[in-house]
Amino acid sequence: MKKITLLCLLLLVTHISRSQELESILLASKEDANKLMKSYINPAMKGLIYGMNSGWYHTAKVHKKLGFDVTIGLNASMVPSKDELFDIAGLGLTSITPSGSSITPTVAGSGDGAMLDVNATVEGQTVTASFEMPSGVSDDLPLGAVPTPSIQVGVGLPYKFDVMLRLVPEVGSDDVKGKLFGVGLKREITSIFGPADKLPLHVSVLAAYTSMDVNYGIDGDIIPGQNQNAEFKLNAYTVQAIGSLNFPIINVYGGLGYTGGSSTLKMQGTYELQYNNIPTSISVTDPIDLDFDTGGLRTTLGVRLSLGFFKIFADYTLQEYNTLSAGMAFSFR
Repeated sequence: MKKITLLCLLLLVTHISRSQELESILLASKEDANKLMKSYINPAMKGLIYGMNSGWYHTAKVHKKLGFDVTIGLNASMVPSKDELFDIAGLGLTSITPSGSSITPTVAGSGDGAMLDVNATVEGQTVTASFEMPSGVSDDLPLGAVPTPSIQVGVGLPYKFDVMLRLVPEVGSDDVKGKLFGVGLKREITSIFGPADKLPLHVSVLAAYTSMDVNYGIDGDIIPGQNQNAEFKLNAYTVQAIGSLNFPIINVYGGLGYTGGSSTLKMQGTYELQYNNIPTSISVTDPIDLDFDTGGLRTTLGVRLSLGFFKIFADYTLQEYNTLSAGMAFSFR
């Protein structure tokens, strides 16, 4: 089961960074290569943060002491149309000239990438080259959205607390490895509203944090070199006030709060770059080092169907990258 949690994440990051031949961007100067890489991959990083902050709850009601549930869900973060394309001419590049249109898809877009000409100074040498930006991969993603599956266990604690845990020890192969850790804490505060605790209404506050690391080796088929690898780290957090109306079969729930996070992407090792105008390659080391940040308010509305201990739920969150979450849970006490 733990492999399912990281499967989509590993496939997404690997597909973006390996099969789309991002190494070709390294032919630009180091500064320009980082700008191009960041603009291309930024929607995936944002989508992962918004998705990892979703699916933490499907009710505001907490378990009795030592009650528990196991929840399996999938979050799909929708990339706005404005983030499906970007204009290379607006990045302030110094070594790149588009040979045609300067508009090219991001990873969340579709269609072929723009053709670019390089006239740069790399390691003190003036060089020329040309390459094609990677195409978008939206057609390969479910619903054209950034997917983030989640498997979590929730346990009831004294004083109306629930603790939720998402834990995936390192999985994968020697080429691609990933691990994930997430923890959430929910505290029911219905009693402070007086008579409300006699109603089917429940009110809670929630705080949750998730971290994910993915590391994979680059095979060097595109650009030869040594010790080539890429490292991706994500940290996501959310704080929310949530409420639910719990009826025997139907549960309606919602939340209001803040979501945010940061991520990094590094390409490490040495890369032997081959240019058109010089006979020998130029070696560059650790060429990519990127930081991504995002955050904002979020509003969630959802519904859950309860069939005894078996639950089915779905909700929709309005935020910068609107997110659809759905899943099932096995809940006891």
